[in-house]
Amino acid sequence: MRIAKIILFAAAIIATAVCCIPQNAARIGNAGPQTIIYKTRADYSKNVPVTLSDDKSKIVSYPAPQDVYRNGQLAYPTPLVKGYLLDNRGVTVNTAFLALTYEEYAKLGQVPNPDDLYSQIIDKSPFTQMYNLGTRYSFKNLVPEVDSIIEHHKLKNFKRLK
Repeated sequence: MRIAKIILFAAAIIATAVCCIPQNAARIGNAGPQTIIYKTRADYSKNVPVTLSDDKSKIVSYPAPQDVYRNGQLAYPTPLVKGYLLDNRGVTVNTAFLALTYEEYAKLGQVPNPDDLYSQIIDKSPFTQMYNLGTRYSFKNLVPEVDSIIEHHKLKNFKRLK
């Protein structure tokens, strides 16, 4: 009888906790896609990004040709003020850029071999600055709000990655 009461009490607590989770719980904290902005040494905005190992000796992640799209459009970074770009592909500090453009890459008939792609890297250390501004869900109007952060010199309030 005592065990049944404990189980019933525990079930009631769990049910109460679950029903009280906000509908937008995924928007709280850092859950969801991150807002990464960056500047590069040269204009690589049309070039496909790939992720290198920490020692930059090999490609550890790269898109399939059909994965260079976002919402049906090629996933170019979004231009921001003062030369910053808003990432739409998942760049990291270990990202490098290929000589292939998004258009050329999207037309490839099959997933390329990473060794073949490695030979097409044009810059293994392309970033001069990179910031993580938190989850995209924390912005109501992403581009204008990020532009405002940049223009008002508020990047110091966010995590600098590079």
